[in-house]
Amino acid sequence: MTTTTTLHRATAAASVPALRPERKVRPSVFGTVVLLVGALYCLMPVAWVLVASSKSAGELFSTFTFLPSTHLLDNIGELSAYRGGLYWRWMANTALYAGVGAAVSVLVSSMAGYALAKYRFAGKKLVFNLILAGVLVPGVVLAVPQYLLLAEVNLTNTYWSVLLPSLISPYGIYLCRIYAGASVPDELLEAARTDGASEWRTFSRIAVPLMGPGLVTVFLFQFVGIWNNFMLPYIMLGNDRLYPITVGLNGLLNQGASQPAMYTSVITGALLSIVPLALLFLTLQRYWKVDLAAGSVKA
Repeated sequence: MTTTTTLHRATAAASVPALRPERKVRPSVFGTVVLLVGALYCLMPVAWVLVASSKSAGELFSTFTFLPSTHLLDNIGELSAYRGGLYWRWMANTALYAGVGAAVSVLVSSMAGYALAKYRFAGKKLVFNLILAGVLVPGVVLAVPQYLLLAEVNLTNTYWSVLLPSLISPYGIYLCRIYAGASVPDELLEAARTDGASEWRTFSRIAVPLMGPGLVTVFLFQFVGIWNNFMLPYIMLGNDRLYPITVGLNGLLNQGASQPAMYTSVITGALLSIVPLALLFLTLQRYWKVDLAAGSVKA
């Protein structure tokens, strides 16, 4: 009996293929080179702005492109003194447009995306298709029609003329719809309704926390889009005290044709305008975490 059992075990062991050691995956040299070239392509303009903003007006066009100098603080002082600190008013205007516009856009997008993902109603597919069509339409195409509409109600050349078109983002609604459908389990919603929670409480206390990473992404995209927007405020605004940074720096750049010293102010202003975006990205990136909703409902 013992001999037979031993024979069966030996036969079974022989029938199992020998385990081969795992092969280490080595990074592709070509892929690494492509990534380095891409990083260099993206960081080169930033490096140029940083170096150029440290030069005086005389050094800007007479020295080597990537040779830094020591006039950064002087350039910041000259920019701050321009017309009584008008640049910092542009910065404040841009923060207002981007901050309020992005926050309200996240609220609208989250509610609309959640409704499209979790409710059934007549015309739902048509509404979603219209939103998809809105994603494909460039914002530049809508700038002139929006100007004509706001001119009818005398809102051009006001803060509202830039804020109102920024409150609704078709791409934000589309992204929230996709994220809500994937991250908010129907079982949790049904459990909340069974416990007597209202629809608003279910949305605000259950859906919004689960949609957190998606909402942060929508906020960041919308904030950066409004911060860098040029065409809409350029068409809507005529008072330079209402300008955002993009339009204000464009005006300084046009002055550089007759006053070359303004070029250093433009470059320094461009450098300072990057800082809030970098800080915002570094602050919000910690909210992009792995979704834990999958573990809240047992299979």
